[in-house]
Amino acid sequence: MSESLHPAAPHHLPSFITAPGDTDVLMIVVGIILIGAIVGVGNLYLHLHTLPERMAHKSQKLQFEIVAVLGLLALFTHNHLFWVIGLFLAMVDLPDFGTPLRRIAGSVEKMAGVPPEPDPTEASTEIAGHAAGTNGGASKSEAQGHA
Repeated sequence: MSESLHPAAPHHLPSFITAPGDTDVLMIVVGIILIGAIVGVGNLYLHLHTLPERMAHKSQKLQFEIVAVLGLLALFTHNHLFWVIGLFLAMVDLPDFGTPLRRIAGSVEKMAGVPPEPDPTEASTEIAGHAAGTNGGASKSEAQGHA
């Protein structure tokens, strides 16, 4: 039985119309392009979204943490004001108030005769250096004395 076209149907169909049962190449190409565009735009959005954090990464730890929290708030609340505040905070170099205040407190403690409290950051490096340099020798001498 031969299939005859309907008299109202065009005799030449465009190339993007496929016959029943054939693979729709245009749909596959458009699907790949759509997935690539979504991944590309998402990557661009996240790269732009982390701009304040990357700018503040070179600054002080407290400033970086504040900018990172503002970036997360902007990401999850969709409130762009947090992102703008984080960007401005990342661009501004905050002065270091902690070091002069610690030095003033240390000087006042010296003047009052109070022994200064050890700085926790310095103590951990001294302990690590002391442990690496002396523990190995002490354990050998203890082992030799007891043997």
